[in-house]
Amino acid sequence: MLAFTLRRAIQAVGVMIAVGIISFSMFRFAGDPVNQIVSIDTPAAERAEIRKSLGLDDPVPVQFARYFFNAAQFKFGVSYTFRQPVAALLKERMLATLELATCATILAMVLGILMGVYSALKRDSFLAKVFQAVSLIGISLPTFLIGILLIYLFAVVLGWLPSFGRGDVVRIGWWTTGLLTVSGLKALIMPSITLGLFQMTLIMRLVRSEMLEVLRTDYIKFARARGLPERTVHFRHALKNTLVPVITVAGLQLGSIIAFAIITETVFQWPGMGLLFIQAVTVADIPVMAAYLCLIALFFVVINLVVDLLYYAVDPRLRFERSGALH
Repeated sequence: MLAFTLRRAIQAVGVMIAVGIISFSMFRFAGDPVNQIVSIDTPAAERAEIRKSLGLDDPVPVQFARYFFNAAQFKFGVSYTFRQPVAALLKERMLATLELATCATILAMVLGILMGVYSALKRDSFLAKVFQAVSLIGISLPTFLIGILLIYLFAVVLGWLPSFGRGDVVRIGWWTTGLLTVSGLKALIMPSITLGLFQMTLIMRLVRSEMLEVLRTDYIKFARARGLPERTVHFRHALKNTLVPVITVAGLQLGSIIAFAIITETVFQWPGMGLLFIQAVTVADIPVMAAYLCLIALFFVVINLVVDLLYYAVDPRLRFERSGALH
């Protein structure tokens, strides 16, 4: 287990170094930062002084070492647009994104597993066919269109839910949340459904196919031959083995939810990292763009590492194969 963890950790460090090189290249090749900090009529002497203060006159290896050292401490400089430290901006927006992503993931996991199990066990029922139709809609429709349709129905026509914003939030220490206010909960409903619908349908279809495959295996037939109740066969034996590949997909989808919350946050004007990134792209705010890239890569690397460890712990075949290879 320790060797497996060390191997995955080394791979994660390699990925982060590669992402660091890419984000550093954004500073080098996406335009002159000085031109975005000063106005067009700034004297050349002042431009040279700013360039020197930013370390842009240093050799490229020196700049990269300094950038990587600062990035490891989550220091990405000052935003060109907001004139604030990038770390402070992302910290403020990250809470909103994590709250939205967590709610969308829980929604996708719970409903996806329940719908997948029901569709596998009752695949000829009317409700199972409805679930299949919903899954086709969730996979076929683009995210922004789902969000717009929800806004039109529940905000414009019915007037039940707010169409934008996060609602009222409560600050608990350094954490801000809208889960403790009525307006915050209302504002969270439509973005969570929009963001989690694709993942929910993906998990549902995966659970259904895996469940049907597991139910055909010999050990399920032997369990039924022993006279075990159908509930025990389905939920203690079949479902347990069905969830092994689901762990991997669900973990990676959590990273995707955080990374691709950009569209949902833009549609609903949710004050998260995705909306901040879109604003940074429109004005070429390179420090914010580079920091967002590194942060999202870090989320993916950490989630992938945790998923690998969970998969290794849950699936005994990996441990047996590893021990067999050693012997």
